[in-house]
Amino acid sequence: MTDPIEPANVHPAPVAMLVLASTSPRRLELLGRLGVVPDRLAAPDIDETPLPCEAARDYAQRLALGKARAVARGADEIVLAGDTTIAVGPRILGKPEDEADLRRMLRLLSGRRHHCLSAVCVIGPDGRERVRLSDSIVAFRPLASAEIDAYVDSGEGMGKAGGYAIQGRAEAFVRFLHGSHSGVVGLPLMETRALLRAAGLPLA
Repeated sequence: MTDPIEPANVHPAPVAMLVLASTSPRRLELLGRLGVVPDRLAAPDIDETPLPCEAARDYAQRLALGKARAVARGADEIVLAGDTTIAVGPRILGKPEDEADLRRMLRLLSGRRHHCLSAVCVIGPDGRERVRLSDSIVAFRPLASAEIDAYVDSGEGMGKAGGYAIQGRAEAFVRFLHGSHSGVVGLPLMETRALLRAAGLPLA
């Protein structure tokens, strides 16, 4: 009787660690909807000033890539970064500088459509950079001056691209949305899931 053949020692490949290049609670919560919890958070520090004549689509993708590159990445880590940009025609609406700037943005958005461009960048353990862009069209109903004043007073729009948070009180302003709701919030989940899987993060 021969001895059974012992299987060779097979060590499974280590699962890559995920770094979220953001301290945004919205992006953290959205990742949780994919069943993903980052192993660590890192705040990227980059210049977010648009380049002369830069298209909004290019701007959003450049910032997502820049944020991902700005975070130190270990050999076994995947870095995820995102950027959300609001564009009205060729105009890029960033985060309002003050309440007067926020009022200006809301008046510009009132009663018209705009694009919410949400870019995602993932850098895998092999250093490969992958970027995808979600382009959603959002239409606001006409806003009365009193509504704009009340929204500004709420403080919700400060620190938000375009001066509003669709997951908050501003959702009542939305007459029409075509595209990714999660992208408008700050992280398009379909694109994010595809990029994380392509980088080797095991997802169901």
